[in-house]
Amino acid sequence: IYDYYRLLYARIGTPHCPKCGKEIKKQTVDQMVDAVMALPERTKIQLLAPVVRGRKGEHVKIFDQARKSGYVRVMVDGHQYELSEEIKLEKNKKHNISIVVDRLMVREGIEKRLTDSLETTLKLAEGLAVVDLPDQEESMTFSQSFSCPDCGISFEEIEPRSFSFNNPFGACPVCHGLGYKMEFSPELMIPDTSLSISQGAIAVMGWQSAADASSFTHAILVALAEAYHFDLDTPFRDYPQEIQDVILHGTGGREVRVHYRGQRGEGVYDVAFEGLIKNVERRYRETGSELTKQEYENFMTITPCKECGGRRLKKESLAVTIGGKNISELTEMSINDLNTFMEQLKLTKQQHLIGDQVIKEIRSRLGFLIDVGLDYLMLSRATATLSGGEAQRIRLATQIGSGLVGVAYILDEPSIGLHQRDNDKLLKTLKNLRDLGNTLIVVEHDEDTMLEADWIVDIGPGAGEHGGYLVAEGTAQDIMKCEKSVTGAYLSGRIRIPVPSQRRQPTGFLHIIGAAENNLKHINVDIPLGVMTCVTGVSGSGKSSIVN
Repeated sequence: IYDYYRLLYARIGTPHCPKCGKEIKKQTVDQMVDAVMALPERTKIQLLAPVVRGRKGEHVKIFDQARKSGYVRVMVDGHQYELSEEIKLEKNKKHNISIVVDRLMVREGIEKRLTDSLETTLKLAEGLAVVDLPDQEESMTFSQSFSCPDCGISFEEIEPRSFSFNNPFGACPVCHGLGYKMEFSPELMIPDTSLSISQGAIAVMGWQSAADASSFTHAILVALAEAYHFDLDTPFRDYPQEIQDVILHGTGGREVRVHYRGQRGEGVYDVAFEGLIKNVERRYRETGSELTKQEYENFMTITPCKECGGRRLKKESLAVTIGGKNISELTEMSINDLNTFMEQLKLTKQQHLIGDQVIKEIRSRLGFLIDVGLDYLMLSRATATLSGGEAQRIRLATQIGSGLVGVAYILDEPSIGLHQRDNDKLLKTLKNLRDLGNTLIVVEHDEDTMLEADWIVDIGPGAGEHGGYLVAEGTAQDIMKCEKSVTGAYLSGRIRIPVPSQRRQPTGFLHIIGAAENNLKHINVDIPLGVMTCVTGVSGSGKSSIVN
């Protein structure tokens, strides 16, 4: 479903400026020239035509064509090359290639040449132009497709990959599409603030030796204590906030004199202390050992990405809307609400012409999920958090959506983990697959499934060495009549499971307070101890969440 939404947003989405929120439209060459001429006089610029963006290959033909067209230089993956030299690229890596169309200095009288060069650049790069500022290590992107005249922000052409958090063209550049960041937590680095640094308050790796007077980390802290007038024997919680900030976040570039005597002698070093957090971040980033990384991660917490707010996409992608909502907002809606939104969606005639086929596919798939009882789920829900029954029904909804005919489906205990209410929906889904013209072979113990089956094959009569024989086959009624079939005996009621006449008394209670994972709504539950407790409810109600 999300793939269809990516296509829909790329084709009929309305882009807005992520800075001011204004709807953005195409830029003219005159507007581009005005923006460049607004730069300080004598600013050096290069006009780049991005002809390859994130594509694998050696791109030999691109270089040959540029050479034949009279161009002299290209930018490849951020490095400038002369086209007269041999440029070899790795075939299986993604590359970015821009042709250097012109090099200028901003001054009066270059407007005509700048206009001609921009038009050439736009033609080469299919409507895109990049003005590189070499001295400032910055660049300005212009597009004949989308730009904000007020903020001067330009955007690349919107494509389906612009809405994929697995693709660098759509993923948030800060969290790389994860939606969260692993960050060092001061509370985990200094877990017991009642201790002083001399007593070992700093627990994070690399600084555990701070309590050892012979270590370099101790020498740094002693130098900080002398410069900022605090004592290493004072409990960390008793330090003023500014002293805690110096220890955690550094001196802001101010150098302190560190006196250190080591195995190789004694010396005095001027050190601008970067702070505990930046120090361990650097160590974590630079280490090549996965084991060391895992140990550092014990002092880190998962926090939502500040750039994208946990929505995983770059801000330009999140600024594209349909019906006033961006793609992330749609994934946060329940399937039922999303279906209602799609039914009430108002589009222009042009948008209908382009998007109707995609909308039809989306509505169809939302309908399948509603039919199997998953109308409460959200598209943003992580697969790992789904219950067994939910995952089972999603797979079945996918098969129904494929519309295949004449296929043999083999299902091994599809009702496992399902509540009886959801079992009815599962059976309805299975019968829909059958009615499409498919064959279903189901391995199952469930009574309702056996009674709904058109044909039953009973294997037995026992398990292991006592099994392996065909006991009976036919309709449910035929199996019930078979005296040798244990399955038939239970189906007919000849054998029953007795209900206990007495129940055990609990020896105490386990109190769960404020459970709020996944579907749970901050509930309090008392689980009796010393007895067998059954946690039940429809699939997806939160049973596994509260137990796990």
